Amino acid sequence: MGSTSMGRCLDGKTVLVTGGTGSFGQQFVDVVLRTRHPEAIRIYSRDELKQHEMQQRFPDKRLRFLIGDVRDKERLYRAMRGVDVVVHAAALKQVPACEYNPFEAVKTNVLGAANVIDAAIDCGVERVLAISTDKAVSPVNLYGATKLCAEKLFIQGNFYSGGGTTRLSCARYGNVVASRGSVIPLFLEQRPKGSLTVTDRRMTRFWITLEQGVEFVLRCLDSMHGGELFVPKIPSMSLMDLASVIAPECPITFTGIRPGEKLHELLVSPDEAWHTREFPEMFVILPVADPEYDATPWEAGKPLPAGFVYSSETNPARLSVEQLREMLSQLVPGDPLLAGVEG
Repeated sequence: MGSTSMGRCLDGKTVLVTGGTGSFGQQFVDVVLRTRHPEAIRIYSRDELKQHEMQQRFPDKRLRFLIGDVRDKERLYRAMRGVDVVVHAAALKQVPACEYNPFEAVKTNVLGAANVIDAAIDCGVERVLAISTDKAVSPVNLYGATKLCAEKLFIQGNFYSGGGTTRLSCARYGNVVASRGSVIPLFLEQRPKGSLTVTDRRMTRFWITLEQGVEFVLRCLDSMHGGELFVPKIPSMSLMDLASVIAPECPITFTGIRPGEKLHELLVSPDEAWHTREFPEMFVILPVADPEYDATPWEAGKPLPAGFVYSSETNPARLSVEQLREMLSQLVPGDPLLAGVEG
């Protein structure tokens, strides 16, 4: 999806990653330390144990570890002084946890986003890219609703900055393969017990690997002008195909769709299509509420037809069983089923 030529805007820069000890943050740091030349990377997160473990994994003098919460505006101001680029990955993202703890989800995902924007603008940060999710499109759960609010805040933050130098954009993509709390680790955990649980046999999802997500974020950082919402073109797959790869001989129990869950996810809604431009590897959703936004850089993109929808159900790019098996075999090395060898 990307190449090492992307993300050159980080060379010689000081980068801050909120939620930097998470799955995305660690992969981002790994790629950037190996392939780019940042002056420093500041890891901003709440968990001192995860920071200690990350220090052991990456003994690099360019890393700085800052304990802090995006809810703490004063701490964010201190952390962002001298920062050139912010990647905002901190969030409460488990759908059931957000449903059960709605006030906490709003504090982190919405008010925390506002704090990041205020601190970035006031500290003169050059570029801010927020990581979003397909759950933010026509949301049916609180997690998606909070991420939709965060998207709106970041996009409108460009107008809110009052003509300052800070530019803010969002990268929105689908489920990360084998991320913590996702269905793949659940299936792997259920497999030894001899049966899997699937909510609905019709269910489909967009899939992206952590590495692909990082490369996409680096591409967005390079190409952003402020106000864009970037969506990668990624494959879809049904949960039934996923189950057949991970545990082909296990019977499946269908449990029914849970509250706040969709059969299929969207990455571009019909209401967004009219102000979206299509490129070979991505869609760029342009802002509509900023009267000063200059769309000239995106004129080469193809306008989308009326009523267009980018859905995991109708997505022409399907992740084949063979592709998924190869992908998972790299994540779970030595597994005979994932390697295509019957156990």
